[in-house]
Amino acid sequence: MYLIIVGAGKIGRNLVEMATGDGNDVVTIEKDEEVANEISSEFDCLVLNADATESNLLEEAGVDRADAVISTTNIDAVNTMVMLLAREHDVPSLVSVVHDPVHIPIFEQIGVNIIENPQRLIADYLYHSVRYPGIQDFMDLSEDSEFIEIKPQEGAPVTQQPLSDIREAGILSENVLIAAIKRGSDVLTPKGDTVISAGDLVTVLVNDEELDVVLSAFGHDTNSD
Repeated sequence: MYLIIVGAGKIGRNLVEMATGDGNDVVTIEKDEEVANEISSEFDCLVLNADATESNLLEEAGVDRADAVISTTNIDAVNTMVMLLAREHDVPSLVSVVHDPVHIPIFEQIGVNIIENPQRLIADYLYHSVRYPGIQDFMDLSEDSEFIEIKPQEGAPVTQQPLSDIREAGILSENVLIAAIKRGSDVLTPKGDTVISAGDLVTVLVNDEELDVVLSAFGHDTNSD
């Protein structure tokens, strides 16, 4: 893919590293000369030391052949302008960081895929890691529901019988969905006769009210006090 990444701060830098590491053609636009020079010396990409909102700068970056423009600056107004300019060139994928939730409707009207408040996302992740150490990863779906990835402990209630029996026994309610089970390199589609094993990485859709119950069923302390 041909990617234009605007901003080479913490988020942009990591993105450049991943994108170039995967062999993509990357152009990075960075206003700070020192940061631009660092990116140029460390990664195999074209670096433009300029303001991405300047006239014709995106054209110089090759926007007409770009598969995506990704704006990662810490100023929503700059990100908005970059997205508007990129949209004029019919770039297939527009992605931007949004720091202030108040600005989200603006980006949505433009048709941008947004990454909302990355600092808050990091804080949420750290808080989950402290309060629910049994959860390996999570993704919020709404204010009261999320997907979590969790490994059952040896002898946990969910490992002792098939999923259909677990439902009947009330160990997990009908509101909890076992969406996938990763066992080694295999990904299993859960069925009624599936038995979860210790060491499986299980993806679960759960609401906030059921979270402590799920953690207990997988043999983890809830840390709810």
